[in-house]
Amino acid sequence: MKLLTPLALGFATVFTLAGCAFAPGQHMERGGLLDSGNGENSTVEIITITPKLLAVQMASTPTEQIPLNLVDYKPGPYRIGAGDVLQVTVWEHPELTIPSGTQQQAEANGRIVQADGTLFYPYVGSIQATGKTLTELREFLTQRLAQWIEKPQVDVGVMRFNSGKIRVSGAFVVTTEQVITQTPLNLLAALGAANIKTAEADLTGFTLKRDGQDYHLDLDTLNRGTNLLGSIYLKPGDQLNLPYNDRRKAYVMGEVTRPSSIVFKNRSLTLSDALGTAGGIRQETADGNAIYVIRGVPDLEKKPVQVFQLEAKSPAAMALASQFEVLPQDVVFVGPAGITRWNRFISQLLPSASLLQSGVYTGVNAR
Repeated sequence: MKLLTPLALGFATVFTLAGCAFAPGQHMERGGLLDSGNGENSTVEIITITPKLLAVQMASTPTEQIPLNLVDYKPGPYRIGAGDVLQVTVWEHPELTIPSGTQQQAEANGRIVQADGTLFYPYVGSIQATGKTLTELREFLTQRLAQWIEKPQVDVGVMRFNSGKIRVSGAFVVTTEQVITQTPLNLLAALGAANIKTAEADLTGFTLKRDGQDYHLDLDTLNRGTNLLGSIYLKPGDQLNLPYNDRRKAYVMGEVTRPSSIVFKNRSLTLSDALGTAGGIRQETADGNAIYVIRGVPDLEKKPVQVFQLEAKSPAAMALASQFEVLPQDVVFVGPAGITRWNRFISQLLPSASLLQSGVYTGVNAR
């Protein structure tokens, strides 16, 4: 035993001095990040989360506005298009109104607008119907039928709308085409009919494509307060796309109850939301001053990685966390307390120390 005491003491002294340095697991040292060997660090920038920083971020947040091109469009009277099925009624003349007979289905007596835009009607012949309003077509037929019928009473309606359609794709329950009818269709009504998959949709990435141009709209912001979505009317040929949110995630790691990835359902996710979703920090193991938000950049040669630090030992700091916005692809890291790192180091060291001690005893006994 006397031979082992100095050896054991030597190991204990070395590991006591260097325990934290060799402690397993992830941790971040502020001093190490700021010092790259030459007094500078060109790839990492440490930023303390303060009320001033939050004020700057709020001031720089862009206000969501609807492009004027979308707001200015107001649909006029419905105009007939190819594929529409029209119902032409000539009062007191059933032979013109229901030529197939009353026993046939109503649509059998409809007049289909052909692909070239023409419509055939008895005593009138082929008519260029596309582009005309229902009133314009009614007046045209009245004038032509007056040559054969005394004071004809004509009415024109649409039995089935087929010409004006919008396409819907992405994170919707119903992605079938929607038709434009005599009742103007606004964006809010179209989204309601398509039924958004709220748990899977990226509301900030919605795109309306019109006449070859893409308009990006943040549905989450526009749908708050005044209903701005109801002021956007759709026109034939519009395309609506709502992407899925599987690529918009933030990651919470370190000394939290449930390390996990968090999907963005809307634009904003605060630091307190992220920590709360992960079950909160582990009070018994976390370092309250080691809460970091790591934000990467596309090109490290042009801009350093930003690491935002929250000193959360003060209760007032949690108020800052409730206002600091986490962005997609951010990594929230909660570092361990010094004693936690030491305990983990010792827990991994003890099996090795026991093995070493057994070897020494074996060597002594062999002598």
